[in-house]
Amino acid sequence: MTRMRNRRWMMAGGAVLFAACMALALRAYLHGPGRGLPYHDSFAEGEADEWKALGGTWELSDGMMRNDSDERGAKLLMGSPYWRNYSIEADVQLLGVSGDAGLILRSSNEEEGVNAYTGYYAGVRTLDNSLVLGRAQHSWMEFSRRSQVPGGIRPFQWYHLKLLAYGCEIAVSVSTPGSAGETAYGVTDSDCIRAGRAGLRSYSSGGIWRNVVVRQATQRDLEAMLTSNNPAGSMPQSSPVTTDTEMMHANRVLEQEHTAAGSTAAAQTIASLRLTSFVVPAHVLVRGVVALTVPRLYVQDSTGGLYVKAVQTPPLKVGDEVEVTGDAHPGSFSSTLDHATIRVLWANTPVPPVSVTASQAATGRYDATFVEVRGRLTAKERGANNSLVLDLDEGAQAFRAILNPGRSDALLARLRPGSSLRLRGVCVTDPALTGSITPFVLLLRSNEDLDVIAGPPWWNTGHIIEIVVATLVLALIAVFLYHRVENWRLRAIMEERELLAHEIHDTLAQSFAGIGFQLQAIRNGLSGNSGNVCQQLDLASSLVRHSHEEARRSIATLRMEELETEDLLAALEHCATRMVEGGEVRVVCEKEGDQRPVPLRIVDTLYRIGLEAIANAIRHAEPSLLTIRVVYHETEIALEIADDGRGLVQTASPLGFGIRGMRRRAQNISASLQIESAPGKGTRVRVEAALPPRTTWFNWPRYAGNYIWEHWIHARTTAKTHSTFYR
Repeated sequence: MTRMRNRRWMMAGGAVLFAACMALALRAYLHGPGRGLPYHDSFAEGEADEWKALGGTWELSDGMMRNDSDERGAKLLMGSPYWRNYSIEADVQLLGVSGDAGLILRSSNEEEGVNAYTGYYAGVRTLDNSLVLGRAQHSWMEFSRRSQVPGGIRPFQWYHLKLLAYGCEIAVSVSTPGSAGETAYGVTDSDCIRAGRAGLRSYSSGGIWRNVVVRQATQRDLEAMLTSNNPAGSMPQSSPVTTDTEMMHANRVLEQEHTAAGSTAAAQTIASLRLTSFVVPAHVLVRGVVALTVPRLYVQDSTGGLYVKAVQTPPLKVGDEVEVTGDAHPGSFSSTLDHATIRVLWANTPVPPVSVTASQAATGRYDATFVEVRGRLTAKERGANNSLVLDLDEGAQAFRAILNPGRSDALLARLRPGSSLRLRGVCVTDPALTGSITPFVLLLRSNEDLDVIAGPPWWNTGHIIEIVVATLVLALIAVFLYHRVENWRLRAIMEERELLAHEIHDTLAQSFAGIGFQLQAIRNGLSGNSGNVCQQLDLASSLVRHSHEEARRSIATLRMEELETEDLLAALEHCATRMVEGGEVRVVCEKEGDQRPVPLRIVDTLYRIGLEAIANAIRHAEPSLLTIRVVYHETEIALEIADDGRGLVQTASPLGFGIRGMRRRAQNISASLQIESAPGKGTRVRVEAALPPRTTWFNWPRYAGNYIWEHWIHARTTAKTHSTFYR
């Protein structure tokens, strides 16, 4: 026993050790510094679900990731926080005449805001035409060493940028695609950041990124990157300085210079275009800030907004100050400029949204204006050109929102109908976009213009239906399990009966047979003059034979072989025929209705009642005809045993044990038992038991509920009765 106990403890310890090893292996895999590497973007396939934006207006356009906002410190991140030694490289293009754009490495603790993260950043900067490298830790610390890029940094030109970290050594390089020259340098950060995600970032300028590749880095990769510019291979120690203030000052000076260089021609306000002729287009000049670039170009000033149809559109981003010349066409609520030419004046701050209600936006007053609206999502679908179309309402007012394809794939899967949303976009009443379905639509710039305020309410129609269906399924499973348990219990009782029948046959019945044989042998050995003794032996032999027959009848009653191979009527006919064998009683069996499956519990009870009724008729009624009838109805089964014997004699004494047993059995299955008899007119025993209805898609919930309720009411009494009666 001790050895077995020790073996069990060893097996349990081994299982715990194996589980711990598997947990450690899984943790090591999930926290692996190289899990998910190498990585190559899927921008060309229109997929970017793994990227998370913090600030900016990040969207896929022509197979490239684009940020049209000049928000300071807009970030787009991806990857594992456990990445350690790796490099990130990409082609980068600036969309503004000031600011910088580049790559992030080993990022963590990210939040929205300027430098609101911990990690390394390298980028190309137009302010001083340099390749900049620095460290952010919720403040900006730029490494004092920087490199001037030959030819300078120009907007709307591609640069190939690479940032690498190995240990505490950080290196960066930049080159112009198609050129052989490369600028690179590196620093050693003594208190370096060890691990983090990778990402894209812009500062005071929009940008475009393509061909983003992240791969693991080695010491050899670091040396190869720095060989051409640092032959000695030494890495200068970092000397960070804070440069936010001087950069802001330089950007302000640069904007003032662009303002001074801007056009001095007289410009009209956008609202005044509504006063131009509807018949003859007026050639006008307006100034404003770009509010939206895709799918339409909208420009807005302090008086309103308009839709611009340009002949040729220069590279624009949201927030650019532009001068637009074209033919004005006033509309119902806003104007349109046809055959327009656009000149970029300078980068500006994107216009803030006007907070309105859906009812206010539906009036058309804010047509072509950048607004903020709240609404409840009612439906979502894919529209033209794979755009995301959202159906919303605010109270009784319905409207739509349209989001450009690209990163909206992840948003489509995340949004759930019934959610409360806050949306920022250009309000448009043009029927070409509304389809005359809603009074207006919102054209959103990116996923970041949509905020989920609250998810859908939990108690909705869908969830209630799901709960009802789940409850009914559980009820059906409970009914099924109850049936199975009942069948198992009855099978166990029947097996116990079978065992008891064999025990009686092997002991009591054989003993009766042996006693009878011995008595007969004694009787045969006596002489003829032993009259009294022979008479007593004959009586004893008769009693033994009678007791032997009773034992055989009890064995036949206990055994269930007939029900296992035959139906109820056939089993009763077989038993009745065997009981009247050699006699003058005729047995007639009848069946009415369509035979159908009957639960084992009901069949067993009817079989026991039928045997008792047949035995009583044969032993006491002296019948010449015994009729056994089974009737199948839609919702019940009836068993009837009738004889033409002498009937029951009504007395004041209580009913016999057999009849009381039949009533007890009938009560156990909630059946009704009727006994009709009169002296000289025979006896009729009828028992009717309810059957479960045929299960269909329409009645199974009601049946399951009724069945569970019925068995809940009768559970205790039924269990108690079964436990006492069957034993």
